[in-house]
Amino acid sequence: MKIDRIESFLIGNSYVTRIHTDTGLSGIGSTACWGYPEAVERVVNVFKDYLIGQDPLRIEHHWQYLYRMGPFRGTVLCGALSAVDIALWDIKGKHFQVPVWELLGGNCRDQIRLHLMAGGGTPESMHQVAKETVAEGFTALKFDPVVGNYQDMATDRLVKTARDLVAAAREGGGPDLDLIVEVHRKLTPLSSLSLAQALAPFNLLFIEDPIQIDSIQSQAELARRFPMPVGNGERLTTIWEFRELLEKGGPQYVRPDVALAGGLSHCKKIAAIAESYHCAVVLHNFLGPLTTCASLHLDASIPNFVTQEYTKGDEAPHNAVYKVAYKREGGYIPIPQVPGLGVELDEALIAQTPFKSLNSAQTPLRRDGSVAYAV
Repeated sequence: MKIDRIESFLIGNSYVTRIHTDTGLSGIGSTACWGYPEAVERVVNVFKDYLIGQDPLRIEHHWQYLYRMGPFRGTVLCGALSAVDIALWDIKGKHFQVPVWELLGGNCRDQIRLHLMAGGGTPESMHQVAKETVAEGFTALKFDPVVGNYQDMATDRLVKTARDLVAAAREGGGPDLDLIVEVHRKLTPLSSLSLAQALAPFNLLFIEDPIQIDSIQSQAELARRFPMPVGNGERLTTIWEFRELLEKGGPQYVRPDVALAGGLSHCKKIAAIAESYHCAVVLHNFLGPLTTCASLHLDASIPNFVTQEYTKGDEAPHNAVYKVAYKREGGYIPIPQVPGLGVELDEALIAQTPFKSLNSAQTPLRRDGSVAYAV
């Protein structure tokens, strides 16, 4: 079996690749480098010269070759490599007629716990969202309480506004709803520490990405100082970065994205490194059913999984182009049972699903005209 053709699609909000073999099998994968998907497509075009004619089952060998074929690294390269890696696992599962999780070591669980991404801008709406989340069967909720014109807020107002929203979510969801607070890298180390101290009474599952990812050391140091667990890593791409983060910061939640951090091959290694630090894995994911489905297979196969990020956008009409072989049941998804990933492109809908980049090319500015911390 050989790779004989590679297709590229800029579709919906992302880049998708489909790799075809001379036996008629094909596999699909996507990138989570949502800021520059056009650049990812160009990198995959460079990969084609090597991949066409290769045995698609040699996934680890291809990963190593593509990662090291030039002296450059980063999110665009790893985003392209992730898409290819996921597609090759899809092919391998179909070739051996088993779900991908079976090839990753078998299932550690029968269903995948989800945390819903939702939120509200006022305590009243946040209370209602949490209440509805529980009623629908979810056991975890993630939201961003740093709302409004945060870059110009005084620290006291920023902290109290966020605290009121978290308090409302705790009251609305009750003690059996895990709360995850997402900060989207908006704060400085000093202001984020003030926020963390204010939110400590609400027993968060963890607080996520309080500061920019520029310094692994700074992220790790905050993880040691915060009064609750910290989740980091959705923009990190390699086992070396995650190892340093854990080495310097100790046990916490790691947040790799299978469509950015080297695909299933590399994220399986990241999960193993995290396990050695008694650290849990909560995969990042918000770009649609294809990345969700790839994530489910890794979630099923690792022992240190806690919960999978999920948005109801997966179920919206604009994602109908993805035909999935799984169905959410309340706050869980039973693991896919079909060969491969369990997701295909609907040919009839590809042309009807136009590409719209999520990168608005707009950087938030403070009132004085300076650049604020961006998401």
